[in-house]
Amino acid sequence: MNRKQFLKSMALLPLIPYSMTLKDLNKMTSTMSNTGKMPVLFLGHGSPMNAIEENEFVSAFRKLGQEIIRPNAILCISAHWETKGTFVTAMQNPPTIHDFGGFPQALFDVQYLAKGSPELAEETKSIITKTEVGLDDKWGLDHGAWSVIKHLYPNADIPVIQMSIDYSKPARYHYELAQELNSLRHKGVLIIGSGNMVHNLRMVAWKKLNEEFAFDWATEANEKMKSHILSGDFQPLIDFKSQGKAFDLAIPTPEHYLPLLYTLALKEENEKITLFNDKAVGGSLTMTSIKIESV
Repeated sequence: MNRKQFLKSMALLPLIPYSMTLKDLNKMTSTMSNTGKMPVLFLGHGSPMNAIEENEFVSAFRKLGQEIIRPNAILCISAHWETKGTFVTAMQNPPTIHDFGGFPQALFDVQYLAKGSPELAEETKSIITKTEVGLDDKWGLDHGAWSVIKHLYPNADIPVIQMSIDYSKPARYHYELAQELNSLRHKGVLIIGSGNMVHNLRMVAWKKLNEEFAFDWATEANEKMKSHILSGDFQPLIDFKSQGKAFDLAIPTPEHYLPLLYTLALKEENEKITLFNDKAVGGSLTMTSIKIESV
């Protein structure tokens, strides 16, 4: 360990548990060393069946995984892990969670056995000042995470941790919390928000779930969201509850929408936003996905 690494390690000592040795800390800081800045993603994950079906959406996810810089690790904010307080998974081997019902056995048979990263969990906890982040050893990888990450990295050879969504907090809180994650982008961490911009299961036209089809209100909301995203005017998106009836129908509950704000909060100046998978299915769901990267 050189002098610079030693001083960095000593500065982190108050932030780590006593059970972690200096050797462990050195391993953490060297593994998470600075790299080129990683992109940030928002992935419209849609139906869990996208995990095992072949369609244009998963093809785009696979292509994306081949195009972007290979990350050291992944931090995923999934619509499907809501908690009181904020937590990150900190186990070495996160289980594959099948948090759904009524689907074919083949979907329940999927195991995405990526390693976790207790080191990244500790790093994430240490850089967030807005709230106390808990280290979780019970959750794992839910389908909001593994159903899309498995297409980006089918060999499950990238460590993955999840961050929960505190359901008790407003949108502005989540946006500001996400901004504190920015340093991870420079350490080889790919940050992924996984949800859906328009997500109203109660109004799904189930017979058209596999067709490109949108109700008028879904189209209106999606177009307005995209306009704000591409213009860099994120304030109306943070204030989504004040944007009218189309937004109210598109976001009846916020859990699938909030991962979008985690992604947008990490955009820096001179970065471009690219939309892909920009289609609606079943009338009331959009698969619209986003990549933010340096120009």
